[in-house]
Amino acid sequence: MKVLSGLLLLFSLLLAQHHGKVVQTPYQKPFKVVYELFLDHPEKLRPAIGWISNVVYVLTNPPYSFSPEDLEIVVVSHGRELSVFVAKNRKDFADMVDRLESLSMYGVKFKVCKIAAEQIYGLSERDFYPFVELVPSAITEIIHWQMQGYALMIPQVFEIRR
Repeated sequence: MKVLSGLLLLFSLLLAQHHGKVVQTPYQKPFKVVYELFLDHPEKLRPAIGWISNVVYVLTNPPYSFSPEDLEIVVVSHGRELSVFVAKNRKDFADMVDRLESLSMYGVKFKVCKIAAEQIYGLSERDFYPFVELVPSAITEIIHWQMQGYALMIPQVFEIRR
């Protein structure tokens, strides 16, 4: 009996997997997410865009192959990254604006807090790119989308100091 148990143990160890494995989570359509952006520096938007791009990339490529209509992504901005959405600042943030415009072609909706735009930055809807919508309040907007069943994502962007 001990020999048989020993052989079974040895056999199971030989078959045991000694590494991780890839799984394909069965993501559901529509995939609904609202991103809150409240960053302390415009340059931090660059890695935050990566959070959004990651979702679009993973879900629009095999094995998922979602269409843009299957993605319901809303981005609400009310921090210092807001200046990236201002058309007159394009030369300072051209690479980020190109990425944002590309994401908007996948149906990603970009919304900016009207209170922040007007009261903090002295801006109006005329100052923003055509793919940007001003909403009454970022906080109210985020709550609205959560009440519609959207998952809330808040990109965490840290400074790496060497």
